Amino acid sequence: MSRPLRIEYPGAWYHVMNRGRRGEEIFTEKNDYMLFLEVVQGSADLFNIKIAAYCLMPNHYHLLLHTPDGNLSRGMRQINGIYAQRFNRVHQYDGQLFRGRYKSILVEVDSYLLQLLRYIHKNPLRAGLCDDVNNYEWSSHRGYLSDAKIWDWLYKEFPLSLFTKDLKESRREYRKFMGKDEGEEINQIFQRKKLPSILGKEDFVYWVKNRFFERKVHIEVPDSKLLAPDKEGIQELVCRTYGITKGELVKSKRGTFNEPRGVAIYLTRMIRSDGLMDICKDYNLRKYSSASSVVENVKKKLLKDRKFRNRVNELSQKLVKSHSET
Repeated sequence: MSRPLRIEYPGAWYHVMNRGRRGEEIFTEKNDYMLFLEVVQGSADLFNIKIAAYCLMPNHYHLLLHTPDGNLSRGMRQINGIYAQRFNRVHQYDGQLFRGRYKSILVEVDSYLLQLLRYIHKNPLRAGLCDDVNNYEWSSHRGYLSDAKIWDWLYKEFPLSLFTKDLKESRREYRKFMGKDEGEEINQIFQRKKLPSILGKEDFVYWVKNRFFERKVHIEVPDSKLLAPDKEGIQELVCRTYGITKGELVKSKRGTFNEPRGVAIYLTRMIRSDGLMDICKDYNLRKYSSASSVVENVKKKLLKDRKFRNRVNELSQKLVKSHSET
């Protein structure tokens, strides 16, 4: 039986979900939730994906996201693969963590985005995990009501702007919106045994099917199980890409941004999840804070420099591809 197509195009919005194998927990302790969010943020930076909302439950997760570059499958393979890899390493597990490929629903913004935002944020309430969504720690709901910098990574401005352009007023409207019951239509949709691939009005569904199903473009390839590349593999690929030697790669230059070195350290941290102590040894750094600063500087450059982001993205994909099981 063939797998359903995943429709991808620049600017698309999706509601993405995945569950643990056989309903098992994918988050067993606080550190697991924190780890998943770290992986999501890192992957979002790397692939220029905007995370508008999330809700993490013990045995599944929900994401509401925007893909300016039309690259959902790349980003989600990174998120699921890296998290599963790091989860198994921490808990000394082996084998498949998720029940399979993630489920994605292509969303029409005007018709359903706010309804999905409320549906996602009310998940813990429906599941009996809290009496008030304001008290649930592992969703982005509180981020929509806060100015704290810890929420700066969340792409909440656009959903809030659908209420009104004034930020304070939009937050008040959002709070009112969350206090209302969910629409019967959205609940019926998620009670179905088979969820739709497209959520929108008739003309939107027609446009998608006419453009993508008939022309058969941007069809996602099957997911792969990600394996961690070795350190030498990362260093060799970076050296080959930038035309430098390994000695030049690991040499520290005070006061200047060594791009190849920064990229190698970033990929080692994000893909292999190596500890700061190991990174310091491999790249002749004296302090853990120095390694952490390199990673943060690369993250900032990824946000500002599109060419740099594409280059790092390409390197990441090469590493994943060369160390995957199809």
